[in-house]
Amino acid sequence: MAKEIRSILATDCGSTTTKAILIEKVDDVYRLIVRGEAPTTVEAPFEDVTKGVLNAVEEVEDLIHIQGQKDRMILEDGKIIVPQNGDKGVDAYLSTSSAGGGLQMMVAGVVKSMTAESAERAALGAGAIVMDVLATNDDRLPYEQIERIRHLRPDMILLSGGIDGGTTKHVAELAEIISAADPKPRLGSSYQLPVIFAGNVEARDLVKDNLEEKTDLIITENLRPVLERENLGPARDKIHDLFMEHVMAQAPGYKKLMSWSRAKLEEDKEPKLIDIMPTPGAVGNIMQTIARLEEIEVVGVDIGGATTDVFSVFTEDQVFNRTVSANLGMSYSISNVLASTGMKNIMRWVPFEMEEKQVRNMIKNKMIRPTTIPFLSEELILEQAIAKEALRLAFEQHKEFAVTLKGTQRKREISEAFSQSTSGQTIVDMMSLDILVGSGGVLSHAPRRNQAAMLLMDAFLPEGVTQLAVDSIFMMPQLGVLADVNEKAAAQVFEKDCLIHLGSCVAPVGKYKQGKTALKVKIELPDEVYEEEIPFGELRLIELGVDQEARATLEPQSGQDLGMGKNKTLETTLTGGVVGIIIDTRGRELVYDPKLDKETMRLHIPEDEKERVKSLLKWMKALKAYPEEMLK
Repeated sequence: MAKEIRSILATDCGSTTTKAILIEKVDDVYRLIVRGEAPTTVEAPFEDVTKGVLNAVEEVEDLIHIQGQKDRMILEDGKIIVPQNGDKGVDAYLSTSSAGGGLQMMVAGVVKSMTAESAERAALGAGAIVMDVLATNDDRLPYEQIERIRHLRPDMILLSGGIDGGTTKHVAELAEIISAADPKPRLGSSYQLPVIFAGNVEARDLVKDNLEEKTDLIITENLRPVLERENLGPARDKIHDLFMEHVMAQAPGYKKLMSWSRAKLEEDKEPKLIDIMPTPGAVGNIMQTIARLEEIEVVGVDIGGATTDVFSVFTEDQVFNRTVSANLGMSYSISNVLASTGMKNIMRWVPFEMEEKQVRNMIKNKMIRPTTIPFLSEELILEQAIAKEALRLAFEQHKEFAVTLKGTQRKREISEAFSQSTSGQTIVDMMSLDILVGSGGVLSHAPRRNQAAMLLMDAFLPEGVTQLAVDSIFMMPQLGVLADVNEKAAAQVFEKDCLIHLGSCVAPVGKYKQGKTALKVKIELPDEVYEEEIPFGELRLIELGVDQEARATLEPQSGQDLGMGKNKTLETTLTGGVVGIIIDTRGRELVYDPKLDKETMRLHIPEDEKERVKSLLKWMKALKAYPEEMLK
């Protein structure tokens, strides 16, 4: 008999901070009760991740007491009490982890744009950071590939290559290169590095001859059994199993933590052990769960100090996509953002003059002091300008991977990373997107929520009608692992406590026509009717609170489109938020980006310097993104 879970404790062991949340059933609805955090203790001098977990849980107990609620004992004798007995303990304790750098992998395939790319998608879908992709045609000599493997020391290697029954020569060459490198694991010296072979079945014996004695070789189904079809599920499952068995088991204190992670799911049975999830995989899991339950299309972004993850769920098939931009972040990788986008692209968002030396110094200071926050208004605006470019570049990379394979069908698994190879068209359709969710310090902790809305709009350029939201306190990882245990609880807490709804963005698209009307708007607000003919190049902010709705009649003009076709009226219901309804007629245009060597969609910003500054200040004031005195 299934047991009703009354309470859940979930932790996320990050690289620097361990976060703990307590969820309880209140009036038949699961709600967040309290959140605590403590420094992660996976490294010296502690070298035991459970100490940080216990410290975070102790803070949860203390905060419950401070809030005036009855005392809740969760810990006893240095352990988490499972299951709940009266007011003691919880019915489930779950955890995710990216401590110690998370799951770090190398992948290899015969052809870079085919089997190697399939291997990369499988690894990303399992929540890994892909450190490098090896292929027989990647322009590196064998000795360079060998040196690269030795230098990186990944947690595991995924080797693919060849369709079933095809040639085995190149697969054998890759196996020989891995064997020659004699790779050693990043964590633990007493075991062999796991290597998963998911390639041509005819090459299995050759791979065994080269790797069976030097590595912990695991063989599974081919990632690409035929040219037109991918089968990523079995390899992804093996990656997760090995993550638990090798990576987590070798990290300091994780064996103990794995024994704690359990839930009381059956009334007459002992609590069941629950696997710890890689943090990025858990975030992807909650994204996919919400998209499926609500039948919506979702884009989410998590921008950190070193990396930026982008997640999306598009199309009727609910295809889940994930990319990791390992060189784009807001502290450790902030210099890489400047190198990747260039000074000009950053400064186009800044409405005042700054010397290049001053900008570079600010960026370097942030890199060497990653926990600092902007002190001056100029520093805040500049940091958010850099964030816009980091988010934009990460999204460009995501769109390049989230594509379809023309004229073919393929087998899909629920947690796969990408839909097809880059020979097809991107499945990212901003016009059909329902909600855009932002996470990470620069978004979740922006001094004003209006700034978070501005960052999402300027970086992602939503089209049509799109809801904007941010993750309030970085709890998506915990909800992702919870979704596998209690989907209902995860969905309720995600909606009621995790998301802060910013509001709705209305953005018609089409050719920019200076001086013309872009959109006629009629919005029936609770206390009034808002009507306006809005010209090109404008932002309008209309207040509409959280949980409020307004009926809107939107009439695109001058060849603009809101998803119904050029100049076709859209009648819809707009939802409010802490920011409100934002009407965006600033326009989008394809612009050649020399840094990316391709055309990309950009916001229409005037080329003339005075006009550019004038427009930026006008938009910032219209959106109430900053105090008036900051923009004088």
